[in-house]
Amino acid sequence: MTARRPYTSPRRAEQARATRAAVLAAAAELFAEQGYAATSVAAVAARAGVSTQTVYNTVSGKPQLLKAAYDVALAGDDAPVPMAERPEVRRLYALTDATAFLHAYAELGRQVLERVGPLMLQLANGAAAGDADLVEHVRVTDGERAIGTLMVARRVEELGALAPGLTAETARDRIWTLNSVQVWHLLVAGRGWSHDEYAAWIGDAMCAAVLAR
Repeated sequence: MTARRPYTSPRRAEQARATRAAVLAAAAELFAEQGYAATSVAAVAARAGVSTQTVYNTVSGKPQLLKAAYDVALAGDDAPVPMAERPEVRRLYALTDATAFLHAYAELGRQVLERVGPLMLQLANGAAAGDADLVEHVRVTDGERAIGTLMVARRVEELGALAPGLTAETARDRIWTLNSVQVWHLLVAGRGWSHDEYAAWIGDAMCAAVLAR
């Protein structure tokens, strides 16, 4: 006989989703405000208005809490839909003009960085200081970003617009650098650029860096 799964009422399931969302939002806020090392699971619980045990039951330990909070902040919601399958990304890849495609990609990057940029900076700083959890987190997330950026470079190549002699891998590295949180921080926080100015320049810079003239 096949064991039956425990029944969970729709109301209880919705409550569990709401609790998870509150926990992850609180974690993202605290990690961005005060850094990973200075943020305890108890502090996240207090900000979310739940018990510490609820945080562990909902997400698990602190490294898992970080990754889950980061992923939700990156996507903008907790829907179980990969970034590549989201409507805004599908619209991006439907564009057939390489210049329009890269400017749209820069705009998408701007939206992501507005949501998650401060958190990314805190995590990068913690990794640079040698925090083992953050070194691993940055390694994983940088790898994920490199995969996504290679998809962008290959789309430009597919459109026949890649500069002569430029490989998709080199184009990826140029786009990956321009679209980094470090460049965003230098221009927006360091030089006072607006997000509109930032996105417009990043789009222009990506086009200049990888497109055939």
